[in-house]
Amino acid sequence: MENTSGQGDSAEVPREILNWNWGAFFLNWVWGIRNKTYIAFYCMVPVIGFVMMIVLGLKGNEWAWQNKRWESIEQFQHEQKIWSKCGIIIAIVVISLGVLGFILNPLLKLLETLQGG
Repeated sequence: MENTSGQGDSAEVPREILNWNWGAFFLNWVWGIRNKTYIAFYCMVPVIGFVMMIVLGLKGNEWAWQNKRWESIEQFQHEQKIWSKCGIIIAIVVISLGVLGFILNPLLKLLETLQGG
């Protein structure tokens, strides 16, 4: 198959890249800038933001292929894999910090109460 990346909506998208993209889902607007997929900014709109995250996860690879010129399918897949790993790592860190805060907050209040503060 010839390299059709960066040719817009009419670009033929290789079947091997049509899969879920965790990078587009978790790092949506930043991912969108790098991949020239500016529709990702809709993730910042309060009512439709989460729905748009899901749409980016589903269609992100297709849109990134159509909107940006890539050297090859392999290079595209390599870069999207990096985005996915970064997105998952950041999500794990953020969720872990949230859980840690949820656990520590009552403990700190209890400690403050016990110290007479």
